[in-house]
Amino acid sequence: MASLFFSILGSDLIIPLVYFIKTKISRSKININQANNKKNMRKILIVVVIIALGLKVTAQEKAKFRVGLDFGYAFAKGGGGGLFSLEPKYNVTDHSNVGLRIGLAAYARNIMSDIDLDISVNSNILATYDYYFGKGNSSTSPFLGAGLGIYSLASIKSDSFIYDENEIGAGTEFGGMIRGGVEFGKLRLALEYNMVPKTDFLLGRSIKNSYLGASIGFYLGGGKWKK
Repeated sequence: MASLFFSILGSDLIIPLVYFIKTKISRSKININQANNKKNMRKILIVVVIIALGLKVTAQEKAKFRVGLDFGYAFAKGGGGGLFSLEPKYNVTDHSNVGLRIGLAAYARNIMSDIDLDISVNSNILATYDYYFGKGNSSTSPFLGAGLGIYSLASIKSDSFIYDENEIGAGTEFGGMIRGGVEFGKLRLALEYNMVPKTDFLLGRSIKNSYLGASIGFYLGGGKWKK
């Protein structure tokens, strides 16, 4: 029966049909993974809020050290996933600090209709600066910040029909980040945009590595706000 089926349809119809089915299955897997990632992120955010609310509410003070821990979601082109960062800081004034952010971003992307990609984990190390607009002894303070440093891009394998097991190159790139948000005591809410050069690969195509991140976290140390 199978041989009769192939002889009737011919290879010109079978090959596109197989490719179409595989593409649909791959896209379904990515959609399922993204849905699961969002559910997991909600659970993580709830845990972080509970921890932050249990900490003593103080803010920052000049010449004090603080350490921040943030979790969030990365909105990448064609997909998304989770992000995590650890950031020790030194308060250079009562309203500003410098730090070193060590971050990870893991996400799945479907960049083109004929290329489905596995989940990749990218890391970054950035020198950062934040300025806080809090007044007096208020525990609430909006802030703006930026960072510069190195982004390490993981190699990605495509399981698509055309680029079967083709590895798209890894490497390191110099990039930057801008962010803003607000701190409520030890709780921190932020939006950030990471600007990373694109990766070029086959036939003049490229992957955009920049991504938007939304995060929630908390920090330890830092002293108290002064008037």
